[in-house]
Amino acid sequence: MTQLDVRPGADDTGDGATAEGMRTKGLSGNSVGLLGSAVIGVSTVAPVYCLTSTLGSTAGEVGVQMPAVFLAGFLPMLLVAFAYRELNKAMPDCGTSFTWTVKAFGPRVGWMCGWGLVIATIIVLSNLAGVATSYFWLLAGEITGSDSVAALDGNKAVHIVTCLALIALATVVSYRGMTATKGLQYTLVGLQLLVLAVFVAMAFSKAGDAEFATSAEFSWSWLNPFAVQSFAAFTAGLSLSIFMYWGWDACLTANEETSGSSRTPGRAALVAMVVLVGSYLATGVAAQMAVGSGDQGLGLANPETSDNVFAALAGPVMGPALGVLLFVAVLSSAAASLQTTFIPVARTVLAMSTYEALPASYAKVHPRFRTPGRATVTAGVATGVFYTVMTLVSEHVLVDTIYALGLMICFYYALTAFACAWYFRGDLLRSGRDLLFKGVFPVLGGLLLAAVFAKTLADMWDPAYGSGSSVLGVGSVFVIGVGLLLLGVVIMAVMGRRSPAFFRGEVLTRSTPALVVED
Repeated sequence: MTQLDVRPGADDTGDGATAEGMRTKGLSGNSVGLLGSAVIGVSTVAPVYCLTSTLGSTAGEVGVQMPAVFLAGFLPMLLVAFAYRELNKAMPDCGTSFTWTVKAFGPRVGWMCGWGLVIATIIVLSNLAGVATSYFWLLAGEITGSDSVAALDGNKAVHIVTCLALIALATVVSYRGMTATKGLQYTLVGLQLLVLAVFVAMAFSKAGDAEFATSAEFSWSWLNPFAVQSFAAFTAGLSLSIFMYWGWDACLTANEETSGSSRTPGRAALVAMVVLVGSYLATGVAAQMAVGSGDQGLGLANPETSDNVFAALAGPVMGPALGVLLFVAVLSSAAASLQTTFIPVARTVLAMSTYEALPASYAKVHPRFRTPGRATVTAGVATGVFYTVMTLVSEHVLVDTIYALGLMICFYYALTAFACAWYFRGDLLRSGRDLLFKGVFPVLGGLLLAAVFAKTLADMWDPAYGSGSSVLGVGSVFVIGVGLLLLGVVIMAVMGRRSPAFFRGEVLTRSTPALVVED
């Protein structure tokens, strides 16, 4: 695949950039097809990990309407996915949200959108590494039959060292390129989806058994979001549901390495979304039929097990032998996502550097692997340092940082959705399709996510939100979430002095021509 500037007479600078147009990055083209791209999208979301960590919490908020909330969370993500697809058709650039919002709204809004993606990804990477570490030792304990081996995860030093080792391994695989990533992901994603299917089938078969005293009979009302007992409960459940879909856009950030880069990533994102919503609905309904959504016994909302549902249900639903496979699936899910989540952050940093919004050193691509090597390694180091510091400072701070993640997700997804409608505003009346997919759907998705952003921001002010800690009477989740966004403003101000051309709008503007992609 070659990428060329469309502006007549534009000269190649020789370093992968065009003199006047959008810039190539030197990444390896044609490395991923439709299936590989969709697998990357599913892997980054980590469906099995998301389910074990949020099934119980969502049931605790909305009760038996948990499947309905999964559907409600899918809606804004689907609408935003249409925006990504349309923007990618016009501008297949690995900077995705950053590049597109710069061209729609200018350099400062675009820079903050890119920052939102980067900081959200660092938080997720650290959380995934922690989960993978915990399940590594839990699985080791199950295999050896030793409680003392499983208890090693409780040793802070052992936990941190194991976590750093997993981060280093994931960084190395990502560093070696999309081909290495794709091969590993086929195995890990296939394994977790297969085990999840077995769990769903066995949960359905055991629903109503005498040994499951809390089981519930299926009702179509489970799919009715308007049956949730209160608006506060609905928004809390919706926030959790949105988190469960986050990460599908990873296949878009690999667009310059994908065959048919203007169309394939958008299609892959929609395929990934369908796989995810199908998996979530099937698992949610099956689990609820088997054990119910109450807070007693094996009920999904039992506070003693709600933060790790599969650890509690593996044995009762699948039996001792097959139950171990569910632990393997959660570990595979977290490990796979840990590795692919490096893709969006590294390529966003690469694009920001290429367009002079970050130091030029991050625009370097490895000559052999054709990957953003320095950006990938920096993301790995930042993740390791972040997780280590947060773990040593306070477990409460680490938990609250994860709760603040929803704010970042809604922030940059909503901006990207609005950017689509604004960028294509001149096309909206050309056809009914353009009006819907470039205007109505993106705006609706952006408004829904903006509403969740505002409601989450208000809820975060309360010290009871998250771990229950506070700073000067203000909830620590609010302080962390807003503080991280303000940190981006400070870094942007510093970069404004170092790279004035970008912030004056001289590098990337609405009129900057896109790249011609020849497959």
